[in-house]
Amino acid sequence: MRRKITCFCENSFEVEVPEEVDLENNREYFDQILNGSFFSYLCAACGKNLKPEFPVTVNWPSQKSRFEVIPELERGEFYRRKKTSSEKDAPPKETIIGYPELSDRIAVIRDGLEPVAVEAIKYYLQLKAEEQYPEDEPVIWYFSSNKDAASNGENGFLEFHIHGIKDNEVAVMKVPLSFYAKTHDDYKNNPKKEIFSILKFGNYLSVKNTMRHEVLK
Repeated sequence: MRRKITCFCENSFEVEVPEEVDLENNREYFDQILNGSFFSYLCAACGKNLKPEFPVTVNWPSQKSRFEVIPELERGEFYRRKKTSSEKDAPPKETIIGYPELSDRIAVIRDGLEPVAVEAIKYYLQLKAEEQYPEDEPVIWYFSSNKDAASNGENGFLEFHIHGIKDNEVAVMKVPLSFYAKTHDDYKNNPKKEIFSILKFGNYLSVKNTMRHEVLK
């Protein structure tokens, strides 16, 4: 689909943007999502690298995952239930809002982790960050795991990056693998527990659901 992009320098140009991508048949998309270059475009007039967000369906057959990715700017519309899928008789899709969230989820699945448990850990970290930095608006993303190292006698951990505490700085938080395992077991044994249910809004799983009232003001 042809999409129009307008740069900050007011130069406008059109690009071809696929409506659906497959992470296995097009490996470059997998790498681009993780490194942040997914659907980025260079303005020929000023040379600025632009990263607009367009709706896209992302398929990952081997992981039995199918994502409906919508732009961050449509978050409020999504919560107000004004946005609905027009597809019928298609495999169910999980909603993802914004490309950073897509990158986060792809990394979680890549590392063989349970997304609900990871989002629950983000919630715990969010509460702690808000308590320590009440004037800031921290945003937490999953980065990586060394869980395989645990089998070699090393201390396993999950690494999270916290943005928004200090300008131009990213705080790194390493959560013990044992805490992830405990959270994962808790979810499997009590999936309807409040800590897990508040993370979901329909087919959308995210720690941001615990703060969705903010976008409805």
